[in-house]
Amino acid sequence: MLKKMKDEIELLSRHIEVARAVTDHQPIGIMKLSELLALPSHRIRYSLHVLEQLGYIRASADGAIATALTEELFTHLNDDLDELIHLLEQMKRD
Repeated sequence: MLKKMKDEIELLSRHIEVARAVTDHQPIGIMKLSELLALPSHRIRYSLHVLEQLGYIRASADGAIATALTEELFTHLNDDLDELIHLLEQMKRD
């Protein structure tokens, strides 16, 4: 059960890393993102697909572009992560 959760967190981390790179270097294509993040292009492609489906990026002729939803995500990201950390800490026994 926890292995599955760990895998999901790692995937989410990659999606956030890709979203940050798109925000910082937009417009940007798959090959440039792959080079920049040192990740295989198939992983970048999957993250871009997920981010586009969720509305965080959009495709353009010149590459991926971040949307306003991405800005909102990063505005609240630390607080949202702190809340998740708090929930996980409550699960621990003393």
